[in-house]
This record gives sequence, C-alpha cells and structure tokens, in this order.
Amino acid sequence: MTSTILVTGGTGTLGKHIVPLLRDADRKVRVLTRHGRAGADGVSYVTGDLLADSGVDEAVAGADVVLHLAGGPKGDAEATANLTRAAARAGVEHLVYISVIGADRVPLGWFGSKLEAERAVSSCGVPWTTLRAAQFHDLVFTMVSKMAKLPVVPAPSAVRLQPVDAREVAARLVELALGSPAGLVPDLAGPKVYGMGELARTYLAAVGKRRPLLPVPMPGKAGRAYRAGENLAGEGAVRGQRTWEAFLAERVG
Repeated sequence: MTSTILVTGGTGTLGKHIVPLLRDADRKVRVLTRHGRAGADGVSYVTGDLLADSGVDEAVAGADVVLHLAGGPKGDAEATANLTRAAARAGVEHLVYISVIGADRVPLGWFGSKLEAERAVSSCGVPWTTLRAAQFHDLVFTMVSKMAKLPVVPAPSAVRLQPVDAREVAARLVELALGSPAGLVPDLAGPKVYGMGELARTYLAAVGKRRPLLPVPMPGKAGRAYRAGENLAGEGAVRGQRTWEAFLAERVG
C-alpha cells in the first residue's frame, strides 16, 4: 500500500523540488497550504495554518510521514509545536524536520526559534529525523540582490556563508523521509565557504553592475559567533556539489 506523506511548505523554494521527487517515488503527497488549491497528479492540498493551529489535525490525519518544511521569520517554534502535537495525536510514524546549521550556536532570534522547533520535534513522542542545512543559494541571491540596489553595498565583515543548492537539500530530505527515523543527522552544506564581500562581488559581476562595497563590523555575541564560524558546517558534515557560481550562471544566464 502506497504511503501518504504530508508536506508543510510544499509550495515554497524547497517544497517545489521535494513534491515531484516524492511523486517519482510513487508516494501519495498531501500539502498543507494556507491558500486552497485543486489537487492533481497524486498531490492533494489541505487548507490550514500552522501558526494559527487551524486545519492541522485534518492535514495529518492518515499520513504516515510528515515532512516539515514550512518556516518564516517569526513563529517557527510555535507553529512546529502545533504540528508535532497533531502528529502525535494522529499516530504519525515519522516526522522529518529541516533546520539550520548553527541553530544551537548562533545567538540570533531566528536561530533560537529553529532550535526550539527542533526540541518540539524531538520531544513530541513521534519518531523523528532532523537535518540542519546551510543557507540556500536562493536565499543568498535574494540577500545580495537587495543589497546591490543600494549605492554602496554593505558587506558584514564577520559573516561567512556556505550556501547549498536547494535541489541537493531536497534530494537528501526525500531520502530521509523514505527511510527510517534517524534523529539528528549530519549537517548538509555547500562545497565552499564565502565571505559576504565575495558573494556580493560575484553577484554584481554576474548581473553587470558596479557598486562599491563597504565592510561593516558585526558587534556583540552574534559577531563573535560568526567570526568563529559557528554557522558553518563542521567535521562530519555532508558537502553538496553545486557551487554558488554555478547557481548564479543558471539564475542570471
């Protein structure tokens, strides 16, 4: 009997890669979305809101696996707690969560909320798997493209990133979702570490713009954490293959 996998965030950057991969694996896919839409080709949609705790029980009912991708700048911990409680009530067999590298080491609000969400997953009683990944190329692209609109591009001198391709993260998450619960698995990051200045310069060159860069210090505990590379993958992490330069070449042509 074909299992049903519920995907939260199934219409986002990661979800748009994951849903087709699950269908290729002959799984029934259910997507929780805040905006109703018609299902097609083995994919159904359930309207609900994790943060408002609306429609969540209906979404998880009958699902064997829940793949939790949904997230935002605020409310991740609360939304995840609502999902985990519903998953426990429904008898879900495997809960898979995507978190961020450095969730337990970088003292910034978003990282802290991801850590709280991880704890909600690990303590809910449902067998679980959590993958911490680096920032996606897509997110870095959005960041530097916005900064490049300014007359002078700020480049936080303490910040280094190890961006990873969303398609590689998607493939890994599908592998995990189709496997057995594994707890906290090795981190997944890109093949190369970049300073923010380098990311901005390569973007500007790719789009044919000229802007001066201004190094900006990052003070406090967050600055110390970034200077120490606490947001970067450590020993034992898995490295993707697709570079930032390859992503840029495809995105901007």
